[in-house]
Amino acid sequence: MNITKNTTENTVTLTLSGRLDTVTSTMLSTELDIVFAGGSPNLIFNLAELDYISSAGLRVFLTAQKRVRAQGGEMKVTGANNSVKEIFEVTGFAGIMNIE
Repeated sequence: MNITKNTTENTVTLTLSGRLDTVTSTMLSTELDIVFAGGSPNLIFNLAELDYISSAGLRVFLTAQKRVRAQGGEMKVTGANNSVKEIFEVTGFAGIMNIE
């Protein structure tokens, strides 16, 4: 998996490509620790190039959402393809996250 980070005033956009699974979720968690240490209150995940997400990846998204809310910010998930969207829907994450 590759992670590209783009920062604007108070928003960090992380573009993920490849597979977000048990092995690569640690890499995303580490990147999020850096993002939250910087204090940016808003977070956007661009998943246009993400092919797959596992339960370990979903756990990282849930943790990120809790941390964003604790800082008074908002989190969005954008660009997910149909198979990734379906995983969010089947697991119920689509009802608790802002998925565009």
